[in-house]
Amino acid sequence: MRSNIGIWWLLAGFFALMAVVYTAWNILERSDQPWTTAVEWVGSTALLFGVFMSAMVALYIQVVHKGQHGVALPEDRDDADIDDGDTELGEFSPWSWWPLVLAGSAAIMIVGLAVGQFLIPVALGLFAIAIVGWVYEYYRGYFAR
Repeated sequence: MRSNIGIWWLLAGFFALMAVVYTAWNILERSDQPWTTAVEWVGSTALLFGVFMSAMVALYIQVVHKGQHGVALPEDRDDADIDDGDTELGEFSPWSWWPLVLAGSAAIMIVGLAVGQFLIPVALGLFAIAIVGWVYEYYRGYFAR
């Protein structure tokens, strides 16, 4: 995990350096204009946001690593087995058709936004049926618990 922290801090430093280089290059390229109009603000702002986002991820990983009291993850240990990194993924039903119905309702909603608003209530109704069916599929039928 320490290597991930280092990579993200390195990425934040790279974005900071590129923001300075990009802004200075724009000012030097347009030296006949005042610096406020010579700077290309969209690119400079995007690079600064890259600095902030990389630093945010690095800080988050650093805080999580500190909260784990420096315990190495299985991915970071050389003596770890593949099974050490397995986590409980939850309970999924591969025979369920409800996710397909839910995706269909989302598709109808997008088509309704693009083509005509009369499809939106149909999509919302189908969404309500699909989400209730997906949540309660283990309460009825052959797989009831």
